[in-house]
Amino acid sequence: MQDDKESEKLKEKVRLLPREPGVYQFYDIFGKIIYVGKAKNLRKRVSSYFLAKAERDVKLQVMVKKIDDIQHTVTLNESDALLLENNMIKKYQPRYNVLLKDDKTYPWICVTNEAFPRIFITRSKSKDGSKYFGPYTSVTTVKILLDLIKHTYPMRTCRLNLSTMSIANKKYSVCLEYHLGNCKAPCINRQQEDEYMESVVQAINIIKGNTGDVLKTLTDKMNEAAKRLDFEEAHSLKEKLQRLENYQSKSVIVNPSINNIDVFSLICEHNIAYSNFMRVVNGAVVQVHTLELKLAIAEDKESLLSMVIIEMMQRLEALSHEIIVPFKPDTELDGKIYTVPLRGDKLELLRLSEKNVRTYRMEKLKHLAKTDPEKHTDRILGIIKTDLHLPKLPRRIECFDNSNIQGSNPVAACVVFINASPAKKEYRRFNVKTVEGPDDFASMREIVYRRYNRLLREKALLPHLIVIDGGKGQLSAAVESLKKLNLFDKIPILGLAKRLEEIYFPHDSTPLHLNKNSETLKVLMRIRDEAHRFGITFHRNKRSSSFIKSELSKIKGVGRVTINKLMIELKTVSAVKNTPKDELTAIVGKHLAELIYNYFNEKK
Repeated sequence: MQDDKESEKLKEKVRLLPREPGVYQFYDIFGKIIYVGKAKNLRKRVSSYFLAKAERDVKLQVMVKKIDDIQHTVTLNESDALLLENNMIKKYQPRYNVLLKDDKTYPWICVTNEAFPRIFITRSKSKDGSKYFGPYTSVTTVKILLDLIKHTYPMRTCRLNLSTMSIANKKYSVCLEYHLGNCKAPCINRQQEDEYMESVVQAINIIKGNTGDVLKTLTDKMNEAAKRLDFEEAHSLKEKLQRLENYQSKSVIVNPSINNIDVFSLICEHNIAYSNFMRVVNGAVVQVHTLELKLAIAEDKESLLSMVIIEMMQRLEALSHEIIVPFKPDTELDGKIYTVPLRGDKLELLRLSEKNVRTYRMEKLKHLAKTDPEKHTDRILGIIKTDLHLPKLPRRIECFDNSNIQGSNPVAACVVFINASPAKKEYRRFNVKTVEGPDDFASMREIVYRRYNRLLREKALLPHLIVIDGGKGQLSAAVESLKKLNLFDKIPILGLAKRLEEIYFPHDSTPLHLNKNSETLKVLMRIRDEAHRFGITFHRNKRSSSFIKSELSKIKGVGRVTINKLMIELKTVSAVKNTPKDELTAIVGKHLAELIYNYFNEKK
């Protein structure tokens, strides 16, 4: 915790910071880095952490209280600051920085740095001079690629040291792969290195998605072989062409005129963000990768996008000249052009990337719901707590709805959700007792008072959130009842209006509008709809029983027991009207049957 003296020391350090681009580091009292950030203007950015405390994210406030020292590094430009920030985060892994999910389990394609290079799948990337392509989210994609290369360009799979001296000294002999036609035996000098390396170059082009050049080379060679009347070689080349064309047809094809473009999309929710990367070469999507980012404190989406772009640039060693993004990141990169498409094929590419990232997110959430339902529930409740600015997780939510038609049979329903799921045993129905005519506000006032007055008397559990089905009027009526019970300051309450799904809070005239895909809004709508369904069902049943009572109870001599017998046997009043006297006699006896039969037939 900072005292006044320490706080003044930090403010003095901030005042001395330069107004230049660079990277800043926050240290705690133990001398450990707790946060690393980049800035276009170091003094302006760092000073923002010590202003407007009331408006800051709670976790950010906690971090600021732990700052004991500030250090900084000036850079030539923003892009250098972004690179330095990324490297420092990886090195020190500060507690409050964005955590990128480790991708060590994702496969890469490796082209080894040796004589007669090997090409294989690997999950570990080392700095041995080899070329790595990836990472790939799908192992199937990698296997298809390697299988295509294996059948098109036979290469060795052995780990032999094929140096010029070893081959000249006839140190090795052919293996089974040669006899199977999977290798041309460079180990015994049956394939020259220049021919082998030509195959490696073509294989790398296929991996990169540059299939157009490969197809042209194979076509030219096939035509030359046909001119020489070497039909066996021409047929072999034709088979390779067909394999490559078949592989290309399975790729996601966009406009062929779109070439060498990278696409990034980003979605953020609560304390997690997901970003998707796609590479498009010669009109085909050749690489897709999704990153997951865990946020320790609130971060701007522009800053997150910059972080993802620089991360992928370091992993892949290069990015395309043009980068398609949903919005401009906060840092420009030298030699890169950011495009925010508004229409056309590039917009379709961005939508495809966004579809990929949403699918990835849904799969993660479904997996979490199955493997760790408690954590999944806490995640949803945490989002609701943040979106609605609640003091604690809303584990118990109660929702109220009124039902009446032109003032007849006014009823109300209260449904309960525990841990974001319906708790049907806790549902309650209410007959409105003190209200005459169609007065929703008065009905809401009565029902809310009765509900929580009883809970207080019985010392039962109170909800963590109350939801009122309706706008400002219904909400104000419910608030009056809570104030009478001295509960207004103890239980958060809100109103959910149906028309535009507006969320109203007490004493706030401006409603809150949440994104339609927000999990908070989905839960609120679900509990509101459940309250409406439960209330309507009760209202229909009451109207039905009232109709039966008003119609059959008018017959003198017919009581409740007789009415129940008739309803059990005949179901409806209409059926009773049309039933012959002898059948009625079998149900309720001769005397009552005559009364009922005569009543309805006289009316006819």
